[in-house]
Amino acid sequence: MLVDSHCHLDFPDLIDRLPAVLQRMQDNGVGVAVSIGVNLEDFPKIIALAKAHAQLYATVGVHPEYTDVEEPDESRLLELAAHPKVIAIGETGLDYYWQKDKPEWQRERFRTHIRAAKQCGKPLVVHTRDSALDTLRILKEEGADTVGGVMHCFTESWDIARMALDLGFYLSFSGIVTFKNAAIVKEVAQKCPLDRVLVETDSPYLAPVPYRGKPNEPAYVRYVAEEIAKLRSLTVEEVCQATTDNFFSLFKHAKQI
Repeated sequence: MLVDSHCHLDFPDLIDRLPAVLQRMQDNGVGVAVSIGVNLEDFPKIIALAKAHAQLYATVGVHPEYTDVEEPDESRLLELAAHPKVIAIGETGLDYYWQKDKPEWQRERFRTHIRAAKQCGKPLVVHTRDSALDTLRILKEEGADTVGGVMHCFTESWDIARMALDLGFYLSFSGIVTFKNAAIVKEVAQKCPLDRVLVETDSPYLAPVPYRGKPNEPAYVRYVAEEIAKLRSLTVEEVCQATTDNFFSLFKHAKQI
């Protein structure tokens, strides 16, 4: 079995054809997918999907790119995270690509998510773009190692990967690892301890080869696993088993069906 540890099933490209998307998941051996929260306004759609389908889980958080949305506080995050199908806090983190002035509000929002995760005992789903050192610094300052989490869609260097691993975090690889020009990502996918590797699609974005440029979906996480197997000289079955075991080790509130 495979797990897509990060997708956006509530986005129009996927929810408009959900029955077919779920069927292709099943046909490709993808037994679980996590629909990731990016703002509080859309959380009802995400939790409804998770409640309606045994193989789906949800997270709650506000993505660092989102500005004109409800600002979360710890009590609100904890209220929503109390649902048993919510398995993590996030997507949270820092994004200095879109927020080039590195606003302090973004860092404070990140700290709020970390504190909520520690209170509810659920791990973090962390986004970082052009902000890796600040992201790791804040995780360390806030004691995020006590709750753990995943650096999703990892594209940073091996030096950054080692720092994240030292904090007890997992690294999740997306379809980017299949791209010919993704040498840095391929290197980290080779070097990362197998018991810290997760796979994801980040669908509907970042479709892997051979679907690059087309809408992505959870079924395609198999191509990510196949590439990692090739890079590490492992069988696809070994990567499927390891990444699935890793998922349930990290996301302890998810139940294996």
